[in-house]
Amino acid sequence: MPIGPFGIDPTIWAVLRLVIAVALTIFLVLNGALVQIFLERKIQAVMQDRVGPYHTGPFGLLQTFADAIKLLGKEDIRAKLTDAPFFLAAPAIVFSPMVASFVVLPFGPDFTGVNLNVGLLYLTTLGSMTVLGIVIAGWASNNKYSLMGGLRSAGQLISYEVPGILGLVTVVLYVGSLSMVDITNAQPGPLVNAFILPFAFLTYFIAALAETNRNPFDLPEAESELVAGFLTEYSGMRWGVFFLAEYGEVTVVSAIMATLWFGGWHGPGVDAVPLLGVIWFTLKTYFFVLLFMWIRATLPRLRIDQLMGFCWKVLIPLALVNILLTAVLILAFPDPRLPIAVANWALVALLVVGLPFTQRRRLLRFRTRTRESVGMRDARLAP
Repeated sequence: MPIGPFGIDPTIWAVLRLVIAVALTIFLVLNGALVQIFLERKIQAVMQDRVGPYHTGPFGLLQTFADAIKLLGKEDIRAKLTDAPFFLAAPAIVFSPMVASFVVLPFGPDFTGVNLNVGLLYLTTLGSMTVLGIVIAGWASNNKYSLMGGLRSAGQLISYEVPGILGLVTVVLYVGSLSMVDITNAQPGPLVNAFILPFAFLTYFIAALAETNRNPFDLPEAESELVAGFLTEYSGMRWGVFFLAEYGEVTVVSAIMATLWFGGWHGPGVDAVPLLGVIWFTLKTYFFVLLFMWIRATLPRLRIDQLMGFCWKVLIPLALVNILLTAVLILAFPDPRLPIAVANWALVALLVVGLPFTQRRRLLRFRTRTRESVGMRDARLAP
């Protein structure tokens, strides 16, 4: 009879290993979310000239743990007219894909849960499931504010998945693989994909902000318009699960950006001490997490028409042009790195320079129409 690790039967060990892996992942997600909440409070406090949490624990370090304990102890209240099965299942539908995403992330050399040859496709598929849980939460709450938040989420997340996936396809075209490990190994030196494919990175970064409901794209839970959007009827730990999923998704998309465009776990000293790869991967991931927090404290919320117009009229056309140029240049040149980099940086310049110019022209046209309408109204009202 074969014997597995620690003298355990292989069948039992397979189940036990799965339970340990899931428990470890959930433990890391929970603690990562608590750390991110504390960082977000402190960073926004510094930017807004406030103190932030400081009462609970040294420097306020235990404040988020106290909040978590409070959520665990709160009564689970559910409105009478909610659709109970779907209302109760929605937090799990949002949370589960986020946890499953960590399986294919390469944390370090030979430190990956599963090296799928379609790892990037797996991640995009799981990311698409979040919108399902949010729409179900909004619909099952039997509340107009929740339903509006759920429908906004459906429009926003489905729309911004398109430019996000187009940005990922550009990397796949260039590297020639869907495996997260292969994409990491294709960037061993300082010439990472961010220098060669900057527009693909910018496209995915903007789409990631929208898909994680972060400012300036947090319309599904716009508190100034929809009370709390799809979260209005949730309380206690069910409400907390949605926020754990949001912070977990921020970590996942940050890890994807660190892997696809910044070399993942590659960094100085990794060849000598492989454990340093985990540290480099964590530092790169949390750099983007902090960038998300900085943007939240800086930019105001967009209107829904501005959000959708920017996606369909700006991001998607430019992302399609980028894919076309990348494919043509890969076929045309034996070493396409320089021409692809030139084309990508040109598109970045076009977006950065052209967007403010276009917005200024729209504002001038709006002011002209407003003056004309006011003039016509005054003419009608004149004696």
